[in-house]
Amino acid sequence: MKLFDFVHPAMALVIVLTFDQFGFGLVGATLASAFFAGREHAQAEYKWIEHFGGGKRANMKWWNVFDKRVWDTHSWFWNLVAPIGVAFGFVFIKG
Repeated sequence: MKLFDFVHPAMALVIVLTFDQFGFGLVGATLASAFFAGREHAQAEYKWIEHFGGGKRANMKWWNVFDKRVWDTHSWFWNLVAPIGVAFGFVFIKG
């Protein structure tokens, strides 16, 4: 585990804290979660296209983004699950 692994969860927390200042913590958690989910989806597409699609987007089917060969522990946990967990965890623990 590296310090760099905590960057995305920390960014999600900053987004939630910013929205929470105005009473919209749940909105901030939703936006942070959507941002990181979209980012990781795009990263998986890029990885699949580079490694298995011959560098062409046209070779990719819609379901190839879920190919487990393009998802490693860092991408699915530290860049997807951890930021979403931190964002909604803050909102629900705060009450």
